[in-house]
Order: sequence, then C-alpha cells, then structure tokens
Amino acid sequence: MNPVDGRRVGLERALRDAVRSGRLATGTRLPPTRRLAADLGLARGTVRAAYDQLIAEGYLTARQGSGTVVALPSPAAPVPAAGHAPMERPRHDLRPGSPDASAFPLAAWQESSRRALTSAPAEAFGYGDPRGRLELRAALTGYLRRARGVAAHPDSIVITNGYLQGLTLLATVIGGTFAMEDPGVPMHREAVRRIGPQVMPLPVDELGARADLLGTLAVDAVEVTPAHQYPTGRTLDPARRRTLLDWARSSGGLVIENDYDAEFRYDRKPVGALQAAGPDNVAYLGTTSKTLGPALRIGWMVLPPRLLDPVADTKLHTDHHTENLGQLALADLITRHGYDRHIRASRQRYRRRRDQLRHRLAGFPITLTGIAAGQHLLAVLPPDGPTEAEVRDIAETHDLALGYLSDRRDLPSPDQGLIIGYGRPPEHAYTAALDALTAAFTTCF
Repeated sequence: MNPVDGRRVGLERALRDAVRSGRLATGTRLPPTRRLAADLGLARGTVRAAYDQLIAEGYLTARQGSGTVVALPSPAAPVPAAGHAPMERPRHDLRPGSPDASAFPLAAWQESSRRALTSAPAEAFGYGDPRGRLELRAALTGYLRRARGVAAHPDSIVITNGYLQGLTLLATVIGGTFAMEDPGVPMHREAVRRIGPQVMPLPVDELGARADLLGTLAVDAVEVTPAHQYPTGRTLDPARRRTLLDWARSSGGLVIENDYDAEFRYDRKPVGALQAAGPDNVAYLGTTSKTLGPALRIGWMVLPPRLLDPVADTKLHTDHHTENLGQLALADLITRHGYDRHIRASRQRYRRRRDQLRHRLAGFPITLTGIAAGQHLLAVLPPDGPTEAEVRDIAETHDLALGYLSDRRDLPSPDQGLIIGYGRPPEHAYTAALDALTAAFTTCF
C-alpha cells in the first residue's frame, strides 16, 4: 500500500469508528473536504476519496446545499444473552464421552497430513463428493472388514462430520418414528426430535436393548449400541441381536448401529458388528471421536443400497461435503497402519486406567455394570445409600465432575448411578482425579 492509500484508509477507519461509537451522531455535518484536508495536512483528493467510500458504505450522505453529514445512528452495544456464560471447567473431569485429547498422535497426523497435501490432486482442493473422498472410503473398507467384520465396499460408505451428522441425515431421509435406547445419549434423542421424527424410548436391561418390544412400538428405525451399550456397558445378548434383525427384515425398518467405542475391549476380542449379519437392514455408523478425538469431526456410515442415494443427496444439500484434507490425512494414517498403532497404544492406556479406577472403587457399596470395554464405568448406587443429587453436591465441593444416570433417561426408573469416565483426563492429571473421586466417595459412604 502506497503512503497516499495508507492515509486514506486511516481516515476512513477513524471516521467509521467515530460513527459506530456515537462520537459522530446522526445528522452531524462534517467539515468540507478542503478545510479537513488543510487541518490534517492531507491532499484534498485523499479526503474526498475517504468521504466517497463512507458514503458508498452508508455511513455518510452528501446533501445538496448541506454538505456531508452522518447518515447512520450509532448502534447500541450488543448485550450478551442470559444463560450463555461459558461453562467453568472442573479441576477434576471424570465425565464420560471424550478421550484423552493430550494423547492425540500429533507426529503421525502431521506426517500423514504432509503426505496427503503433497500428493493430493488439484481437484481435492475444490468441492468434493458428498459421499466423501474415495481414498478414505477405500481405506475404511479394509479397516472395518478387518477390525469389525463389517461388510463394506467403498461405494456403500458415506463420510460425515461425526456421528451426530450421520444420525440426523438418516432421521431426515427416513422420518417417521425412531426407537432409541433408554438410558442413552440425550443429545442424540434431541437431535432426532429436532429433525422431525417422533422418538420412542426403548428400555435396556441386563441383556441390552429390549429388541423384543419393537413389534409393539410401530417404529421405522431403531438406534442401538450392540457392542457396548451406553451407558450401562452391556453387550447385546445374541438372542436379542437375532430378534433385532428379524424385526428389521419383517417390518422393513432400519437398525442404526452406533459402534462408538468397539475398538476398546480389554478382556477379549470385541464382538463383531451387527451389520455383518444384516447389511441390507443395518446402517453401521462409526467415528474417530473416541479413537483420535472429536475435534476432527470425521465419521462414516456403511449403508444399505436403498439409502445410499437419498443420504448422499441430503448431505449434498446440507453441507455439500466433509472437508477433504482431513479425509486424505486419515486415509493415509489408516493405510500406513498408524491408526492401528495408535489404537493399540490407547487400548493399553485405557485398560490401565480402568484397572486403577476399579481398584479405587473397591470397598465402596456400589455395583459396577458392563463388560471390560470403552472409556467409562457405570456405578449403580445402593437403594439405601446417597442419591445422585447428594453425590453431585459432594463431588462439586471437590471440584469433581461426573456423569449421572438419571440425566441419560427418558423413562422413569428407581435406579440411580454414576457414569465415571476414565478417558478424558490427561495422563498427568488422572491420579489427582482419582484422589478427588475417592475423597468424595469416602464422604458419601
């Protein structure tokens, strides 16, 4: 920018700010260009150009015989809406739902990103296929077959901005009525409701989701977490799995399989994906949110053929496509087995944390439910012990955040429990978080 342009831009900015702040009120007459130029030591053409620009933007107006005057009223300062203050971060965060963000494989991701950028074709920097990059869909095909037994093909996969987008795309396409596990994830229920479908709670017991009730609910789709029910931690009973698939085949309904953390099983090989037994009736949804981190916003759907075109079209008209460069980096990470290496290391870390947590909880009168898997435990409170509300109050005095079972329910239940996450704290903070939990429990019990 040459000096003349710099002086003009500076004058424009000063006048603009004066109007916005109210120092120059509506109707205020500005000095003639000749006088202001002399006062400021500027060329008259510079002042005239600044006036013309602000007239074009609507800040000023030129009236015949009245000179140049301020046209806009000064806006009132925006007032923050009540109830939107940023949430304070607890010192000890044992809430479920997030992995250890500090364990993100930064070096491996940087290397994959570098390779992806270097080798990316020019068209990767333009608008993309709503189904996602073929490189990632091909990489996922092999990975999902090997790790989860999913019957996948690159053409049956749609890449999404995380699990929630996949769920809402299906809700948009299917409509009707959804059955969703209870207890489950409140945000998922609310997201489906906002799209339009009615949501019916599907009770969960010690055998998992009550698939035997679907015939009486008259629903079009059901969302389940068969490998590791959230938040009870149970695996869907084999007979219930068969009932679920029988319902889908006979009714034409869709099973939505949320395979959110199946990579993390600590006592045996994970139960295979339900989708493998019914690829024409099951939409399989996965994500990197629990393996790498929610910040990536990369998820995937393996869809029955009848849903591929409607879902891709809906995604096209929702956000066009998931960003390309992250997809290419993830494809590289998977094909070079960096993703597998990270999951193996994470599995060891979370297993160790789970063992530490269970050791700390030993001796307290609570009941732990579920299999050795995932990144959380459900501790059911005894009927004659403290309530969730009492535990919450005591936990807050220790600056400790936990999850609570009643917050995950639509249906009334006498059961009360704590959902204790062991994925979220960074390694250096985990022992202190367990100390706070132990101190709170000692007070409660």
